[in-house]
Amino acid sequence: MNPINGYKKRLYKKVFRTIDVPEDLADITDIDHASEISPASVALDDTAIDMIWDAAEDLYRTGVYPMLSLCIRRQGEIVMNRTLGYARDEIEATTNTPICLFSSSKCVSAVLIHLLAQQGHIHLMDPVSYYIPEFAAKGKGGISILQLLSHRAGVPSIPEGTPTELLFDHEKALQLICEAEPTDHMGRIQAYHAITGGFIIDELIRVTNGMNAQQYLNRYISKPMGMRYFRYGLTKRDQAKAALNALTGPNIELINRGLKSVMGAEPSEIVELTNDDRFFGAIVPSANLYATGEEVSRFFQMLLNGGAWEGKQILDPLTVYKATRALGKSELDKSLMLPMRYSPGFMLGGTPYGMYGPNSEHAYGHLGFSNIMCWADPERDIAVSFMNTGKLALGPHLKTFPALIGSIAEQCDTLVDMTETVPSYHRQH
Repeated sequence: MNPINGYKKRLYKKVFRTIDVPEDLADITDIDHASEISPASVALDDTAIDMIWDAAEDLYRTGVYPMLSLCIRRQGEIVMNRTLGYARDEIEATTNTPICLFSSSKCVSAVLIHLLAQQGHIHLMDPVSYYIPEFAAKGKGGISILQLLSHRAGVPSIPEGTPTELLFDHEKALQLICEAEPTDHMGRIQAYHAITGGFIIDELIRVTNGMNAQQYLNRYISKPMGMRYFRYGLTKRDQAKAALNALTGPNIELINRGLKSVMGAEPSEIVELTNDDRFFGAIVPSANLYATGEEVSRFFQMLLNGGAWEGKQILDPLTVYKATRALGKSELDKSLMLPMRYSPGFMLGGTPYGMYGPNSEHAYGHLGFSNIMCWADPERDIAVSFMNTGKLALGPHLKTFPALIGSIAEQCDTLVDMTETVPSYHRQH
C-alpha cells in the first residue's frame, strides 16, 4: 500500500468516523430470496432492482452506516427486501433484524390517533385539553389534536437542561410538557415537535380507552397484521436481536448544537441513550418504534390498500385519507428551518423534487434520525422502508443518499393517474 494513500484513508476514517467496509459486500448481504418476485411482473424494468441496489451499495461504501436495510413493495408485491452490514459488533444483520425507526415512529403514532377518532373516542378538532386538562396551562387550552399532529401544538421542544432520562418517565415528561409556555397559543407556528408530541399521543390513548400506546398498537395494528416486532421498545427476550446505533460523521459543534435544539440532546447523547436497556423498555411514541424493514413496508402497503391487509380492514379508507392529505402548502418549519409540507401525521413529498425523490407530491411518509426514510407513493404504487444505524448529519453520504432515494423514484415509473382515480373512501349507496 502506498503510505500516502494509507494516511489518507486513516484520516478519512478519523474525520468522518466511518466503519471498515470490505471490498466484497456479498459476505455481509442478506437477501430475502423467498419473498422477492420478478420486477417485470409488477411493471418494472428487469434492471431496475439492480440499479437501485447498486445505489444502496454505493451508499454503504461511504462507511457511514454499520447496517442498512431496504425493502420495496410495488403493486403490493415485494421486489426488494435486503440488508447490508452488521447489527452489532461482528454480528451480521439479516432481514429479520429489528431496527429503531427514531422519528419515523411518529407517523405510526399519528395513525393511532386517527384510529381513536375512527372508533369515536376523540374528535380531531377537539382541544387536547378536553381530554388532558393539564395541557391547558399557559394558554394552550385552544390547541387542537389536529394542530398537535401537524406540529403546531406550540411545544416543539423540551426545556434546555432537561435530563434525557426523562424519556423513561411518562408522567414527569407529560407534566413538563403540560406546564410549558407555548411558542404560540393559537397554534399558528409550524415547528417540528421531535419528542413532545409522542407523550401527548400516549396520554390521549390512555385516558380515552385505558390502554397505553404499545397495547393499543399491538391490539389494532401489529397483531392483526401479523407483525413479529413493530412495537415501541422491545421485550427483554428480543433486545439482544436489535441493531445497535453508532455515532458516525464529522464531529462539528455547530451541527451538534443545531441537532440539540431540535431533539433536545446532542447526537452522542442520543446514540448512547438509544442503546440503553431503559430505552428498549420505554414507550416513546415519537422515537422508539422497532421493526424490520419488511414490517415497515407492510404498514405503508396497508395504507396504500385503503387500510386493508390480507382480508382485514385495519383502518377505514376515509381514515387513511384524513391521515395522509396535506393541510396546506409548504412553509418554513421553525424547528427544522426547512420548507415542509405536512398532513396530520406525515411528511409529504413535493414537485419538481421532494424528500422522496423527483415528482413525489403524492408521497407521504416520515424521516427518522438521521437518514431513515419510510414512505408510500400511491402514484408509483410503492411502499418503501430505508433504515440504517449510522447517526450523522453531514458526511460522505451527501451525494449517495439522495442518489438512492432518487433512483427508487426514477426506476419506479408512475402507474396511477391521481387525477382520475376514484377515491376508495367514497360512500357506498
